Amino acid sequence: MSKSALVIVDVQNDYFPGGAWELNGQVEAAQNVKRLLEDSRSKKTPVIHIQHVVEAGNAPFFNAGTEGVKIHDDVVPQDGEPLVTKQFANSFLQTNLKELLDEQGIEHLVVVGSMSHNCIDATVRGAVDLGYTATIIEDACTTLDMEHNGETIPAKYVHGAFMASLAFAYGKVVSTDEYLAA
Repeated sequence: MSKSALVIVDVQNDYFPGGAWELNGQVEAAQNVKRLLEDSRSKKTPVIHIQHVVEAGNAPFFNAGTEGVKIHDDVVPQDGEPLVTKQFANSFLQTNLKELLDEQGIEHLVVVGSMSHNCIDATVRGAVDLGYTATIIEDACTTLDMEHNGETIPAKYVHGAFMASLAFAYGKVVSTDEYLAA
């Protein structure tokens, strides 16, 4: 069996109620991330935290030095758990994520976090393109309503479309309960 790591992408304060870019279902998704994090810690599975930081300070969210950019209290890294800072949707782009994974012999990523349509999608596709396998925990990821051609697409449909797309060719998509029961 290949060695796995839990990769927690952008579970940051700006995505929670009261934050600058609130996502639908972020509180519930974060509770599932917390369950998976606790499980990984108890099994000594490697955990890597990803934090998106906008250094220029001109973005609608995740601006450096703000409360919103901080990792949410429910999933704060512990000593020994790496924190990768990124500037792009793909957590591998111009970061040391690949090196951290390769140093530990990681071959399989369990990916959770936000946003399903952006950083989760880009990170999973980037991982598979680099030769890793992936499991995406669908109820530990979330997104928001989006607009296309003047029509609002509810977050559940945005999320569902991206989970279906990732399941089609990039990884296994399961719920938290399914993953923890396996």
